[in-house]
Amino acid sequence: MFRIVTIEREYGCGGGAIAAQLARNLGWNLWDKRLTEEIAQLAHVDPSAVMRCDERRDSRLYRLAKTFWRGSYESSTQLSNQTFDTDRMMSMMEDITARIAAEGNAVIVGRGAPYFLRQNPSAFHVFLYAPRAEKVRRLLEDGAKQSDAEELVDEVDRERRAFVKHYFDSDWPTRSLYHVMVNTAMGNGTVIETITHVMRLAESSPKATDYDPSKLSAAR
Repeated sequence: MFRIVTIEREYGCGGGAIAAQLARNLGWNLWDKRLTEEIAQLAHVDPSAVMRCDERRDSRLYRLAKTFWRGSYESSTQLSNQTFDTDRMMSMMEDITARIAAEGNAVIVGRGAPYFLRQNPSAFHVFLYAPRAEKVRRLLEDGAKQSDAEELVDEVDRERRAFVKHYFDSDWPTRSLYHVMVNTAMGNGTVIETITHVMRLAESSPKATDYDPSKLSAAR
């Protein structure tokens, strides 16, 4: 039986709202903004520091400087004084995701969750996408400016693609990882019904045991 749903999504397709409603329907915990708050609390940093690292690599300049610091005489002092970065966040995410999965009854949004849990048989993996025009429309409804919306739908997904390649050595999306990929242009209600229906069908199907995401390339 599935006890975890991971939601990976293209930016602007409504993934956050869909995940929240799905969690409410299931009566499960939602780990989206709560993940940011959990990491911030454990790392003793402001949530804004975690948000800056959210599904994006550290800047090239920072990574070059970090490599230099590691090889320098003052590395231990300088590295300990560095601000919260994506490497640290991902190290924490692996542990936090494992704990959430052990507790079960949770919907986890992004942050590499489907990759961390790719060998967990109780995890049901979903990828949400939409046509570019639909994503722009949703962002405009949320109050974004036209120029900002058009830039964001391209830029954020570009960062997510680089993030997944860097930390999991995988293409984004890794289609073989997901149980279902759904076009959110159908509407949030239909998407949620589809996810729930397919999840229940998979639970009742003997062939569900044949799904073996452990054959995917391992995380770094």
